[in-house]
Amino acid sequence: MSEVRIGLGRSVAAVAAVAALSLTASGCVTVHGELEVVPTTTKAQAARALDTFVTAYNKADKTYDRAADAPYVTGALGAIDAAKLKAGRTVNPGGNPKYTPLKLTDSRFTVPKKAGWPRWFVTDSANNRVANSRWVMVFTRDSEDEPWAVSYLTLFRGDTLPEFKKDEDGWAEAVAPGAKGLAVRPGDLSRKYARYLEDGGPGFAAGPYTSEWRASRKKNESRPGLSTQFIDEPLTSGDYAPVALRTEDGAALVFFTTRRYEKQTAFAGSDLPAISPSVKALMTGDAKQAAMYGYVSNQTALVPPGGSAGEGVRVLNRVEGITTAEGS
Repeated sequence: MSEVRIGLGRSVAAVAAVAALSLTASGCVTVHGELEVVPTTTKAQAARALDTFVTAYNKADKTYDRAADAPYVTGALGAIDAAKLKAGRTVNPGGNPKYTPLKLTDSRFTVPKKAGWPRWFVTDSANNRVANSRWVMVFTRDSEDEPWAVSYLTLFRGDTLPEFKKDEDGWAEAVAPGAKGLAVRPGDLSRKYARYLEDGGPGFAAGPYTSEWRASRKKNESRPGLSTQFIDEPLTSGDYAPVALRTEDGAALVFFTTRRYEKQTAFAGSDLPAISPSVKALMTGDAKQAAMYGYVSNQTALVPPGGSAGEGVRVLNRVEGITTAEGS
């Protein structure tokens, strides 16, 4: 299991349909492949998309130029990456003084078969950022005219990435957001997780991103001279839509996004915790007595089949970053 915070100077342990038109029986014109269950891409095309992303990501990371990788990131990663680059350029206008090129090796490509758009696939690679881990990404696009862009990024330590169910040709099985037969529909997971973090209750297995995190937040709500409030919100539409793959055991690995806010208020006579230069670069207002931080967070969770014995949904990891800050 792993948790990562991208950018802002902190790291925490821490993906072709043919454009031929056909006329349906109802008289509607559809693009061939939009209703047919087909592989979302070829593995050769997926490999090229990965190479393109790494090149763009490295250029942006070196120069703090958002335009360098903006076409190739979206969703949760896009929001986190944009804030990281904005802060980086403000603090270091000349570029990243600690730049080290990202290198991905031993890459594997999990390409599902599905109908319609968006189309997406998953990659997992060894990397030079976190030892003994797989850098796992979801590539997505909404049409043939768009480049593949990474919407989700997470890390799996060692060999903990679940095995995906594949057919005889090696294609994976996509699980639709509204799919039944699971303990939680993938499309409902962000909302249920946000509610769990605020209110607790059943449905999620104990662990560092569920019970332990709730306990830590409860402990930090009130400290000498400081109070902290937490607000959790689901993010489920557009580029933040969840994606899910069937695993060999009949469960589903779901990638999903949430947003949270943390408001820190200092008591009279007390000071707020020190604010780093990179966070100040994102801040509006003057943090005299209070500061509100907005985070975008993407998680992966293993959702068991409905009715199966067990402890509930297992949240396996999280990647997050501060995207907004407001002082008052």
